[in-house]
Amino acid sequence: MTENLTPTDPPERRDFIREIVAADVAAGRVTAPVTRFPPEPNGYLHIGHAKSICLNFGIAQEFGGRCNLRFDDTNPEKEEQEYIDTIQRDIRWLGFEWGEHLHFASDYFEQLYGWATHLIAGGLAYVDDQSPDEIRETRGTLTAPGTDSPWRNRSVEENLDLFARMRAGEFADGQHVLRARIDMASPNLNMRDPTLYRIRHATHHRTGDAWCIYPMYDFAHPLKRFLLRLVTEGRVRGWDDPRMPTISGLRRRGFPAEGIRNFATAVGVAKSDSTHEVELLDHEVRDVLNRTSPRRFGVLDPLKVVVTNWPDGRVETMDVVNNPEDPSAGTRGVPFGRELWIEREDFAEVPPPKFFRLAPGREVRLRNAYFITCDEAIKDAEGRVVELRCTYDPATRGGDAPDGRRPKATLHWVSAAHAVPAEVRLYDHLFVRPDPGADGDLFADLNPASETIVPEAMLEPSLAEAPLGQTVQFERLGYFAPDTDSRPGALVFNRTLTLKDSWARLQARA
Repeated sequence: MTENLTPTDPPERRDFIREIVAADVAAGRVTAPVTRFPPEPNGYLHIGHAKSICLNFGIAQEFGGRCNLRFDDTNPEKEEQEYIDTIQRDIRWLGFEWGEHLHFASDYFEQLYGWATHLIAGGLAYVDDQSPDEIRETRGTLTAPGTDSPWRNRSVEENLDLFARMRAGEFADGQHVLRARIDMASPNLNMRDPTLYRIRHATHHRTGDAWCIYPMYDFAHPLKRFLLRLVTEGRVRGWDDPRMPTISGLRRRGFPAEGIRNFATAVGVAKSDSTHEVELLDHEVRDVLNRTSPRRFGVLDPLKVVVTNWPDGRVETMDVVNNPEDPSAGTRGVPFGRELWIEREDFAEVPPPKFFRLAPGREVRLRNAYFITCDEAIKDAEGRVVELRCTYDPATRGGDAPDGRRPKATLHWVSAAHAVPAEVRLYDHLFVRPDPGADGDLFADLNPASETIVPEAMLEPSLAEAPLGQTVQFERLGYFAPDTDSRPGALVFNRTLTLKDSWARLQARA
């Protein structure tokens, strides 16, 4: 995409913001809307940011305007170049570009300082000597008004002098703050003389040591802290852990950018706070992956099958469809030989009712290969089945029988001689409840089973070259993507999603 965005047809799902913009454009009040996305560079973007990105960049694109990327870098102690670089990468990955319109709040520190002195001169701001705890205690509650600071009625001259000395570095961190003089009895707690500036003797990533006072976020830009604790306390692998709701985490897990954009469109924009089921996000992602993901064979819990009537050393190449939803994806060759891997759960020595997969004396179809019948189960000293002895029907190559018989089960498989081992990481929800922390402790709601490691899955050989960024479907198992930890000879895959679509099922019931 380029800086000069061109208008597109209005999206199918309109929202009140787009309706306002469309009305202004139609009336000639606006010709090229200018929007902005203003992240703080103190962490990684999450799924909520994705909604804002799609809204702001999307409106600019749809109506022929531009979107400014404006970093609100007002906290030198928590901001790093890593976050700035990652945020830009995430926005581009989602499909948006800002061209030359990259800005930083630090570019305007002098102007912001001037505005603050203007407020002081007008009697609208004052320097407060109270500590943060004292300010918090005197702010009041939802039902009780706050208490005026003893320094609230300082003269304009004294406030201007103190603020200039704060900038000059005369005072220690926390010794003074600049507060807006609004209304300590306001029903809105945020309007009870909010802090505008604080002292921070810290080196800024762009301005160095030129400043020791910094504007508060709400002053620099009037309009995420728990995720940081998860990272710093080692509860997850990092900001891009596939369990994290960050854009980087979702990308590492294998979510496609299109699916996230579609989710942002589906939830729309409301005038009040809203929550959405994670199943809706999964549904939009599955919809994209079902259309675009190549199909592959992978076995997570391998059980060996020996085809006893297959000639030793013989290998056949089976022609397998890459994606039945996309005929243009073509086919691939998958090797088939005497020894195979199947899923352990696809065999039952004593099959329960309605179990149609492999069992002693039972015939099943191997996907795109042959029918096999289980003749014998070999057990180890502990009585665990470690190998199945089966025979194949040569007349069923490709998975169909000339006489028309149709086994009730079709299994995926991998040739043991050609299989590539891989570690597979299976992910579940990071929390055990949809409203984590509702009882007061977010960490108590962390899911101890949010990550399960499969140490040695067996994959078809083509997956040895699967590139980062490509999500594939392991047939019958779900969607999987190579992890950034993956190396030649030491493959690592993440499960992106299972095949089960809970959202579609819920909508069908409704």
